Amino acid sequence: MSHDDSTDADPLIQPDDDFNRRLVANVHPPAWNNPRATDRYNLVVIGAGTAGLVTAAIGAGLGARVALVERHLMGGDCLNVGCVPSKSILRAARAWASLHGIEEFGLSIPAEVQGNFGTAMKRMRRLRARLSHIDSAQRFKDLGVDVFIGDGQFSSAHTIDVDGQTLRFRRAAVCTGARAAAPAVPGLQAAGYLTNETVFELMELPSRLAVIGAGPIGCEMAQAFARFGSRVTVFELADRILLREDADAAALVQAEMEHDGVSFALGTSVANVQCQDSERVIHFTMDGCQQTVIVDDILVGVGRTPNVEGLGLETAGIRYDKKGINVTATLQTSNSRIYAAGDICSAYKFTHTADAMAKILIQNALFPHPFGLGRASTDSLIVPWCTFTEPEIAHVGLNEAQARKRGVEVDTFTQTLDEVDRAVLDGEDRGFVRVHVKKGTDIILGATIVATHAGDMISELTLAMKAETGLGTIGATIHPYPTQADAIRKVADMMRRATFSESKKSILSRWFRWMR
Repeated sequence: MSHDDSTDADPLIQPDDDFNRRLVANVHPPAWNNPRATDRYNLVVIGAGTAGLVTAAIGAGLGARVALVERHLMGGDCLNVGCVPSKSILRAARAWASLHGIEEFGLSIPAEVQGNFGTAMKRMRRLRARLSHIDSAQRFKDLGVDVFIGDGQFSSAHTIDVDGQTLRFRRAAVCTGARAAAPAVPGLQAAGYLTNETVFELMELPSRLAVIGAGPIGCEMAQAFARFGSRVTVFELADRILLREDADAAALVQAEMEHDGVSFALGTSVANVQCQDSERVIHFTMDGCQQTVIVDDILVGVGRTPNVEGLGLETAGIRYDKKGINVTATLQTSNSRIYAAGDICSAYKFTHTADAMAKILIQNALFPHPFGLGRASTDSLIVPWCTFTEPEIAHVGLNEAQARKRGVEVDTFTQTLDEVDRAVLDGEDRGFVRVHVKKGTDIILGATIVATHAGDMISELTLAMKAETGLGTIGATIHPYPTQADAIRKVADMMRRATFSESKKSILSRWFRWMR
């Protein structure tokens, strides 16, 4: 059997250039020949995003007979419309922004020098195509996976139909991910809008861009496009940005975004959107006053919707709701044969979480209790995350309010970067490292880092939490000088000084007097 896209079909991803054709040749090969289904698979995986790819690769590597079904682009959001293209664009925007204020470092840029947005986007497409072989159909075939390109749908509690074939399985995994959600704003659909799934298809820079939603995607893209030269306005229903983060951390990012030229309409309700020729007119209410903004494009970043449609979940007896597939902590669905992992069932919609969940899924789906591995659980996961604005915000564990809500008293220690030598020397001293420990101990409950390299720095604290290593051990660990990560050691020193009580100091003072 084969799945063949007709040559006159619309390209699966725009623009239709050499780089994107190379990408598609890897992740949705037009002339791909689906294999003949085997009698029964140990595991059939629907969805070839991060969770599905990791599940299939590990399963096949362990010797299981594995089938992988993907209807669109292998690699999922991360490769095609998420992490890979967005971080390429953020890097380009950071390079452009670094030219502002470069005089401080002894260089001057002629005023007539202009950036080329199209070149930055072309670089993104080139790098995405270069990386796409990792997620390619051919690579997974070479790993021993039967790769089926086509629409997969449960036809019973133990079978999946795809491309005219029926795949019988002992276990199955649903890893179909999520897609961009859109707010119910009158006129928005008719006016047209961008999401993370289409914004990377742009060839020209919008002169004026509206961003609806001040979460991670909205803030990252708003700052990037402002740095490229767009006039960007961010609309957010809440009264501040990045609601999952500490308020002062979010405020630091907002200040830097405003420095880059981003305007904010916070606590704002978008009433409707109208089209006027090629322009979009946004009507909104802020501070009780009705206002309008005219833009060329609208980017929506208001959350994710799970991809549960068209899978035959009801036929397989799999329960789901608007948040996605219902799973236990062991990732088992209401059908004991079938598991799920990744954005389709997780509150943490991150690539690294999908990767971790896939490993839990494999252990639970393929190995029975007598095998000796035990049941793995998502309850054991310690999930860090990072919003890649500049500065970045990285977080792991509980914040102070969450800890106290659980009845846990905390001691909180915050080291600002303006007292960290490397941060000052690099001109990157906006931010802080904040660590929460259980009161009276050095047990780390959570941490927030606001820094240019926060995403790289948070792993030290995540590892300490996973290994149940206290903050005191970090303080006793030699950190290379000068680095921004030295701020973490400084936090540990703050804790040590804070626990050095007056009674201890009094005893030592008497000791030193005796020593004289």
